[in-house]
Amino acid sequence: MATLKQPKLWFSIFLLVLSQQVISQQIISGKITDAKGQPVEGATISNKTTKTTANSLKDGSFKIAASLKDLLEIKSVGLKTTVVPVNSSAVNVSLELATAELQEVIMVGTRRTGRTKTESPVPVDVININSVGETTAKPDLESILNMSVPSFNYNKQSGADGSDAIDMASLRGLGFDQTLVLINGKRRHQSAFITEFGTRGRGNSGTDLNAIPEAAIDRVEILRDGASAQYGSDAIAGVMNIILKKDVKKLTINTGYSGYYDQKYNSLNSVDPTQYYTGAPFDGQTFNLGLNYGLPVGKKGGFINFGGNFLTQGKTFRAVPDTNWTTNQNALSTDTWRRAFGDGGVTSGGVLFNSEIPIKGTNTTFYAFGGYNYKHSNVYAWTRNFSSKPFKFPTYQDGTLMFVSSIMRQSSDGETYYNPQEDVYIKDISLAMGIRGTTKNDWDWDLSNVVGYNDFHYFGNKTFNASLQPVYEQTIKTRFDDGGFNFLQNTTNLDFTKHFGTASQGVTVSFGGEFRYERYQIYKGESDSYAYGGAYYIDNNGDTVNKASGSQGFPGFQPIDEVTATRTNVGVYADAAYDVTKNWLVDGAVRFENYSDFGFVNTYKLATRYKLTDNFNVRGSVSTGFRAPSLQQINFSNTNTNIVAGQLQYVKLVPNYSNIARIAGIPKLTDEQSVNASAGFAWKPVRNLTVTVDGYWIQIKNRVVLSGQFSASLPSLAPYIPQNPPISSVQFFANAVNTTNTGVDIVLDYTKKWKTHSLKILFAANLQNINIDKINVPAPLNDNYFDQQTFYSTREQAFLKASAPKSKLAFTAEYGIKKFSIGTHLTYYGQLTTQGFGYSSLPNAAPNGPGGAGISDQGLGYDPYVTTDDGSKVVPENFIFHGKLTTDVYTSYQLCKAVSWVIGVDNIFNVHPDLAVTAGAHMASWGDSESGGPFESVQMGYNGMRFFSRLLIHL
Repeated sequence: MATLKQPKLWFSIFLLVLSQQVISQQIISGKITDAKGQPVEGATISNKTTKTTANSLKDGSFKIAASLKDLLEIKSVGLKTTVVPVNSSAVNVSLELATAELQEVIMVGTRRTGRTKTESPVPVDVININSVGETTAKPDLESILNMSVPSFNYNKQSGADGSDAIDMASLRGLGFDQTLVLINGKRRHQSAFITEFGTRGRGNSGTDLNAIPEAAIDRVEILRDGASAQYGSDAIAGVMNIILKKDVKKLTINTGYSGYYDQKYNSLNSVDPTQYYTGAPFDGQTFNLGLNYGLPVGKKGGFINFGGNFLTQGKTFRAVPDTNWTTNQNALSTDTWRRAFGDGGVTSGGVLFNSEIPIKGTNTTFYAFGGYNYKHSNVYAWTRNFSSKPFKFPTYQDGTLMFVSSIMRQSSDGETYYNPQEDVYIKDISLAMGIRGTTKNDWDWDLSNVVGYNDFHYFGNKTFNASLQPVYEQTIKTRFDDGGFNFLQNTTNLDFTKHFGTASQGVTVSFGGEFRYERYQIYKGESDSYAYGGAYYIDNNGDTVNKASGSQGFPGFQPIDEVTATRTNVGVYADAAYDVTKNWLVDGAVRFENYSDFGFVNTYKLATRYKLTDNFNVRGSVSTGFRAPSLQQINFSNTNTNIVAGQLQYVKLVPNYSNIARIAGIPKLTDEQSVNASAGFAWKPVRNLTVTVDGYWIQIKNRVVLSGQFSASLPSLAPYIPQNPPISSVQFFANAVNTTNTGVDIVLDYTKKWKTHSLKILFAANLQNINIDKINVPAPLNDNYFDQQTFYSTREQAFLKASAPKSKLAFTAEYGIKKFSIGTHLTYYGQLTTQGFGYSSLPNAAPNGPGGAGISDQGLGYDPYVTTDDGSKVVPENFIFHGKLTTDVYTSYQLCKAVSWVIGVDNIFNVHPDLAVTAGAHMASWGDSESGGPFESVQMGYNGMRFFSRLLIHL
């Protein structure tokens, strides 16, 4: 019998047992997937017997040494921890979701997959567009997001030329071009359009989200934090990442019909409908259809998914019904300058595909996505009235009107008028292709190329170039090709990522590079759209009156406007996410970029999240950011009509690089620079309830905006300004202002299911403030108040600060039982204030102060004041839009397993914004707003109550 005094024998027995253990172990392989069958990357696989660990790769696969009957424990963020025995050499595991609130695993803001939004060090919203869009009349992506995300800002425009035809949006009260848009994590191209007169966000160019068919979208991730160091230019306010569907063998149909029923402000209800363009009592009628279907490709999970949308939407016409000042103090005179105020008509359609195909015999996958979208929009410009502007009408030699019955109208008081129309045709094309895989030493790599193209083409319709005097019996020309512009962007990326499990609790390292090529073009219209034909007439005084040149509504682009501009950008970045402990995450990034046209920039970011308890995380970040001035801002040029002091005038927007800009003292554009900071927490106080609160501070220097309008008659400018048509003022893009945006976002999300019942409650709020820190007046324009105000007036400052309301609150509640559900969306839009041009000055004003020399009675927006209705004093011409609450209600019923029907009413109480007038000064301020109509363009909209019905089919 062996004893403890026989060490050699015991050592031999130990070696024998050990050798048997080693011999019995083998390399076990497997794959980790989630409940939907999608691979789970970064899951930790632990052998509970030997304590060895491994991590799953991009495709969910793993390898680990184990013996039969060993127990493997699999963990992944947001998924239930699972323990499985080793019964064979292949172990495949499907992980279930841990809890209802952790279903939303985000891709944006991190290059390590598998992180839920509550575990992120920065705030991220996840919006299921399909479920949200099914319960509202809103037919497009941007209006749905506007209702769902309080920090999302979107204003439907009217009377703002091209802005009526395209919808762009922003985050946290910043510009359209300060939010970066990605699709499947790849940079999306911007629109060729840049906002100008009569619009919010003027001087910005952004991404047309409505060119992306929502039927192809699985979800939208909105990163509400500066991310330039991670993604590059434009990500100052945040990032929107649109994730496309991957469904196969599932047909989804979403079709609906809606329309407005506004008994109060429909122009049909006016005292005298002949004064206005009118539609139907039930107007803005909209039909939309969305289809999605996917096909499997191969036997390794490959797929191709197609989604498409078609939409046709009718016009709306709104006017103040009562014009009798003697009986109603809130009445307003006939809106003769906007006789066709409302939304334009739209027809659009598009398709988008998404595909992934694993390459046989390798660990690489080919992927591609892209599509085409077409949009035609018909909108009304401002009204032309013969009594005040006969030179904008076709006339005979003696000034007698040539009446064109198909275009002109007559009101009951004998006024002849017409409303020029703008036909806008937009084409949007995109294609992304790439290949990704994993090297032998577990580095994930991704090589991609994305190309996008946007073309914006204007046509003047039912309008005139009055200077083209027709011969008797000759057809008067009423449609003009006004030209347009396009934008091309090609982006190539190469990215590498690896997760190291040996450093503390793990670290994910990423680095890569990007090359981007951009091209911007303006192409001229036909000559008749801008030419001065030389026509004139002799008025009653015997004076010669020259007829107005150019297509009324939108004069065409001239040869002098034509440009083709290109540039390139090279960027490199490094990013690391370090799990210092199980509770503490630190994330850092650095990026370097070089632009061929303005040089080098570098940005940094540091973010952290700490789990104080299992249900309470604190988080925060600090970063620097930048936005390169777009090619659109650098090169755009056109001639437009604008309203100044109540008069239609020609305004020339001159490209920033021109000699005219230098003579006026406008410097060349440089990049916008920002510093972002945020702090907040994510808390789960009880089961099924998640609370997140995040405060932010965003300071931006050198924001690019449109300058004020400089008189073309100034001696230094006049010799350089073309006078066909006659230009009254010129305008430029400039790095005009420094701003600070502060605010807080609050989200409470509760979901509960029991037996055949369900309850969903979501409350979200954004409270914010925009402050102008400094006006960067160029030295040549900084010697007196008049020049300072010409550069960037108090009126323009008010519009910048009104980019978003002070507060925006959204509450959604839905209760369901069996096949029936009922719900509501409540949205509160807080107060904001804009200003008019001003027609009166402050009494006893200093010569160089507010209302001083050269300012009074100019109507130029310099400290705008108007005279009260009783004539006793002047008051600031402020248009105050008080906070308003809109209420949407809906109900749905499941007709059968595959078909549901939803009906509802948006804005059931027919709530409208305040009228765009100054309290106590209706007569002087009426029509002096940016839109010129009864309402300003504010987020809540002005069309009133909207009925809808939807049919949802899932096969």
